[in-house]
Amino acid sequence: MRMPYVPSLAFLAISLVGCQAPQDPSPAPGTPGRAQYSTALGLAAGKLEVAHRFNDQYPTGIAVSRTGRMFCCYPRWEDPVKFTVGEIKGDGEVPYPSQEMNADDGNPEHFYAVQSVVVDPADRLWVVDTGSVDMNPIRGQEWPKLVGIDLTTNQVFKTIHFPPDVVLSTSYINDVRFDLRRGSGGTAYLSDSSKDGPNGLIVVDLASGKSIRRLSGMTPVRPEKTFQAIMEGQPLMIRKPGEAPKPAMVGSDGIAVNADGSRVYFCPLSGRTLYSLDAATLADPAKTDDQVLASGTSENRTFASDGLDADAQGRIYLTDWEHNAIIVRETDGTLHTLVHDDQLWWPDSMAWGADGTLYVTATQLHRQRKYNNGQDKREKPYLLFRIKTKATPITQAK
Repeated sequence: MRMPYVPSLAFLAISLVGCQAPQDPSPAPGTPGRAQYSTALGLAAGKLEVAHRFNDQYPTGIAVSRTGRMFCCYPRWEDPVKFTVGEIKGDGEVPYPSQEMNADDGNPEHFYAVQSVVVDPADRLWVVDTGSVDMNPIRGQEWPKLVGIDLTTNQVFKTIHFPPDVVLSTSYINDVRFDLRRGSGGTAYLSDSSKDGPNGLIVVDLASGKSIRRLSGMTPVRPEKTFQAIMEGQPLMIRKPGEAPKPAMVGSDGIAVNADGSRVYFCPLSGRTLYSLDAATLADPAKTDDQVLASGTSENRTFASDGLDADAQGRIYLTDWEHNAIIVRETDGTLHTLVHDDQLWWPDSMAWGADGTLYVTATQLHRQRKYNNGQDKREKPYLLFRIKTKATPITQAK
């Protein structure tokens, strides 16, 4: 059993002393572990600390408004879901914007299985509803949706559904980021993390609601064939009772837009390559996927990421779920460790507070039943962490 959380021991990003990376966890010679990246000196302005404890439902996403309101979501994976979108209130969470909006009552306009919640640069909450249980085929074409909520009125102002050539029957729309300067109403970029069909990226014109699918099944969005992670001493595999273990392979997941909106960064969950694409080419329906691909760059890393984010200074933030860390990519491509802590078991989604505080959920994803022969090894409470930085969140609006 792990020891209780001790904030004074958790923060390792303010000094080079004692910031040694874990040993290479790879099962085969030559497979990279986390490099000895220098710490992000001058960026951290506080200690890693617990911001909230989830004592009941299993969270994935976190979003924080400019006024400090915090929102969370609970996908329909292995656990019962009382409500799939919540607002953190005191020591608990309540359904948001209402229990009715979270009711599993057959109404496809209501939330069904939400994977991500994100506050955009205009301080509006957006909800990514996968329409899927445990990453299986969608409930129906009308169920996956992107929903915008006005935080001043707590009312839905926009619901965007997707045509069948954009969100496929096998799709699992996962994460989303926004650039409100592109297009008359802004542009959203989503990842499709399908486990049974082609992965891809999705671009949405927020004014019209029109969407296009990009790079469907192409190499950058697919899991890397030779990828293998070691988590808590054993290879990360899908292990179900009575079945032979099989690789846990997930494609495009984390996604981020850089500060000036010129490039979209993304990565497969099962892989150690970071990709970026020219945003103008990606969002232009007249451009082909080959042209989009030609605008891209790739960077090899020694770790795999789940969530990505960006700040106004041009840095990209990457969770390192293999080694319980958050890594910072500077504008020149160099990588630094912001924080590394043993209790950051599977750092998942990140979100910015208005004061430069970075929030991150630790989901213990690898401890779910599907990876442990039906045994749930997760430990409650599930934790939301925060660390104060000297970075500035992106707050551009149209």
